[in-house]
Amino acid sequence: MTTAGAYGLGGVVRMEWRKLRTVRSTYWILLVFAAAMVGVAALDGAGGPTNPAPSYDPTQSAFGGLALAQLTIGILGVLALSSEFSTGLIRATFAAVPRRGRALTAKAAVIAGVTLASGEVLAFAAFAAFPIAAPYGVPHATLSQPGVLRAVLLAGAYPCLIALIGLGLAGIIRHTSGAIAAIVGVLFVLPLVLLPLGWHSTALKFLPWMIAVNSLTAVKPVANSLSAAAGAGMLCLYAAVALAAGGWALARRDA
Repeated sequence: MTTAGAYGLGGVVRMEWRKLRTVRSTYWILLVFAAAMVGVAALDGAGGPTNPAPSYDPTQSAFGGLALAQLTIGILGVLALSSEFSTGLIRATFAAVPRRGRALTAKAAVIAGVTLASGEVLAFAAFAAFPIAAPYGVPHATLSQPGVLRAVLLAGAYPCLIALIGLGLAGIIRHTSGAIAAIVGVLFVLPLVLLPLGWHSTALKFLPWMIAVNSLTAVKPVANSLSAAAGAGMLCLYAAVALAAGGWALARRDA
């Protein structure tokens, strides 16, 4: 095998895929992810209102499980890199792939593929579980209605972007507990800290969870929020910045 073949991006992606699918924690995290998405959708459907307010958005209500799901999938992104630092396996990875940016790119490709595929499947499953569990009279949406298919697809893409942010933070922080704490801070603590500014404040609407709730999964417009396209673009920017910063940190510090 030539050096170019050994260190080519395709070979590194296959190596990272082999790592991810042979770690038991991957399957446990995906199981919790599935339970959160589908289970909470069923619970929300069962408790849905039979006389809802005009602003009630059944599509958005079907994705209440994203609150927990985003954390579990963010942890998967963190563990894909931080676990190698904690075990010392990262030295073997960098010995096999001296170009650290390529190693991070391969990890990002594998994490993105797994989380996007599972996210989309579970988004459609959650959307289907909501009306199945809902009592007679609780309104529910159909994919043929305007904006609904877009909301379901973006609900499935959101966890993927959170996982990539987690992967980037792991490259910067390197420690599993620290990177997970950072994910918790971004997803849950920052909204609470900024909440006194008002639910529809400018600062809040740019946070990942607020984007998911008010932009990505909303069919009925939420006042003073980003559009779905702007929200998705902002999350892509966050993921790109996190990965770029993580790649920079990996390239400039010892393993």
